[in-house]
Amino acid sequence: MIVTEVVPHSLAVADVSPGTGRDWLAEIYARAPGPYVRLNMVTTLTGSAAGPDGTSETLTSRVDRAILGVIRRDADVVVVGAQSVRAEGYVVPRAARLAVVTSTGDITGHRLDLEGDEPGRVLLVCPATKVDEVAERAASIGARVLGVQGSGDRMEPAAILAALAAEGMTRVVCEGGPSLSSQFIAAGVIDEYCVTTAPLIEPAQAPFVTVDAASRPDTEVAGMLVDEAGFSYLRLRPRA
Repeated sequence: MIVTEVVPHSLAVADVSPGTGRDWLAEIYARAPGPYVRLNMVTTLTGSAAGPDGTSETLTSRVDRAILGVIRRDADVVVVGAQSVRAEGYVVPRAARLAVVTSTGDITGHRLDLEGDEPGRVLLVCPATKVDEVAERAASIGARVLGVQGSGDRMEPAAILAALAAEGMTRVVCEGGPSLSSQFIAAGVIDEYCVTTAPLIEPAQAPFVTVDAASRPDTEVAGMLVDEAGFSYLRLRPRA
């Protein structure tokens, strides 16, 4: 698991197998104290967010999973859309809470095992108008429901973040899927984009994020790593 830092142009090389190499990654991905919102996604060279099995599991790498762990350990909460939970299963992150954005509470196919876990580790974030409906489904897995005020059943990213902040969760990692990530980008709430690109040419039914001229963020490169398998790990931040 040899990784090279190419931006900044230090060309520092580290073995990020469990141990001291993970500390090196943690230093690179460390964020300053205070609130932030990170977007963390994986894609192919063709922009697909899913591999041959229809999930991101076949796109990821050991280094990508190590970086995912580092990013999650620095966060209060991981935010993901219910469609991603249904498609990929998902488990509760070890060091952060999991907030599933849903309008119905349907997270069929999840792998959330809350038995003996700390209460409130999983939240179903839904429109305030749907709290009672979602609460019925949440009870079966021991999740807590967090209602978000908005216009009808629509939840704006800023309102989702405000609801999480009111619960003390201000260090946020959004892990998609494509629809939720695109909404967060369009809303201009992302402080750092962490994008893993797998060296795969995979058919792409839709891009891993969608932007238009009005929502396209003005960003600059904050850092980039590459590994010996050809994966790249890019960090972008809004231009100051």
